[in-house]
Amino acid sequence: MENLKGKKVVIIGGSSGIGLATAKLAASKGAQIIIISSKQQRIDNALQEIKSESIGYAIDVTDGLQVKKLFEKIGSFDHLIFTAGENLILANVEDTSLEDARNYFNIRYWGAFAAVKYATPFINSKGSIVLTSGIASNRPNKGWGLGASICAAMEGFTRAMAMELAPIRVNIVSPGVVKTALWNGISESDRENMYANIGSNLPVKRVGEAEDIAKTFLYLLEQEYGTGQTLIIDGGTSLV
Repeated sequence: MENLKGKKVVIIGGSSGIGLATAKLAASKGAQIIIISSKQQRIDNALQEIKSESIGYAIDVTDGLQVKKLFEKIGSFDHLIFTAGENLILANVEDTSLEDARNYFNIRYWGAFAAVKYATPFINSKGSIVLTSGIASNRPNKGWGLGASICAAMEGFTRAMAMELAPIRVNIVSPGVVKTALWNGISESDRENMYANIGSNLPVKRVGEAEDIAKTFLYLLEQEYGTGQTLIIDGGTSLV
């Protein structure tokens, strides 16, 4: 298992939710953290929470040129984590415009694609990339057409990159329902009811916290023998 002390870890989406929890956990193990987000204020707030030697940059991850320049500026580093995403969309296909459907892929897929493309030349040979999927690819429900599609696409992309970019390791984390700001498109009362209803039906009797998923990202950074893998951390969602 790799010791993260002194390793440079870039986290795209590291200003909130799972990304921030992962940044804080990696920093506690001595890693040097670089967080990337779309808004400088969120980055500044996150850096105060990380409480270690860390820096952040605000860019639009859907703009390939900005992503390219970012990694040229950062230079060599050890690990890339991509957790960026906008609020989740739950809608039936008949109620979803083609424009909204295409735009939904901009951050979660094309942003990750650009990050991998432009980061790879700067990742050290024993480094790794960890991307983000979701349990919707395995257990979709009504209204999850877009979510299931993007998660499945990300998992396929991960396996392909594990072969193409070797010896750099490429893996992906597939969380179940987790309490993060990505659900803020739903009213607070509906959101809490959703958490309670889903959690009560899971073997662990709760939905996830960002810190639960952060442990999985750290495991994949440190585990030097795993690549091309999808790690499902869903509280048992795939069993029920």
